Amino acid sequence: MAIGLIIIGDEILSGKRTDQHFPKVVQMLAARGLQLGWAEYLGDDRARITATLTRTMASGDIVLCCGGIGATPDDHTRQAAAAALGVPLVLHEEGKRLIQQRIVRMAAEAGQQADLDAPDNLHRLHMAEFAQGAALIPNPYNGIAGFSVGSHYFVPGFPVMAWPMIEWVLDSHYAHLFNREPRAEHALLVYEQAESTLTPLMEALETQFPLIKVFSLPTVGDARTRRHIELGVKGEPGQAALAFAEMRAQLDRMAAQYQLT
Repeated sequence: MAIGLIIIGDEILSGKRTDQHFPKVVQMLAARGLQLGWAEYLGDDRARITATLTRTMASGDIVLCCGGIGATPDDHTRQAAAAALGVPLVLHEEGKRLIQQRIVRMAAEAGQQADLDAPDNLHRLHMAEFAQGAALIPNPYNGIAGFSVGSHYFVPGFPVMAWPMIEWVLDSHYAHLFNREPRAEHALLVYEQAESTLTPLMEALETQFPLIKVFSLPTVGDARTRRHIELGVKGEPGQAALAFAEMRAQLDRMAAQYQLT
């Protein structure tokens, strides 16, 4: 079971807004000993969102989905989730109560009395229409809930709302997965070497130490930085330490120049 992230919004793909969810979710997962398995960005296209959710719901993955759960014409996530499951959208009674509670509170703060039957307030109730059988995700910012179906969790696109909601999902549903697999990472910078030269070493290390992965991140260099490759190992702590020691030994035999990070 992998953990996936779906980020929805034309404004992200057009560059009008810069995505903040990806780095934050990576950070939140790392703090709990978890890691992201995959991520996808989607525009406000109901058919594409539906097709993506149909695929991911069949995968069994834990999926966090940010954006598109409002009630404006460019919000399609609620409808797409229902379509992917083949169930109708239904008004969630507790979700409706939370929205009405918010309407009354906002009116009181403005010194007015809320008219729950006003057209704009009735329209707001669409934000509580979820796929049949959905559960609520509490929203500590304004009380208007997100929703979940199976192992898919849908939150707003606003970071101030989405991030505490995602933390609630992780802490409430997946605490049993936290820090189950101890991991370690070791890396160094190898100078003036081609990746093709280092590939046999990388392959040999992964064969010899099956509980680790080897990674390489090349940098072409510039006037201030020498061309180098960040070469490292990550995985089970014991094997990671042994693999890194073997990596250094092999680089010494190659007379390669390197520096620990």
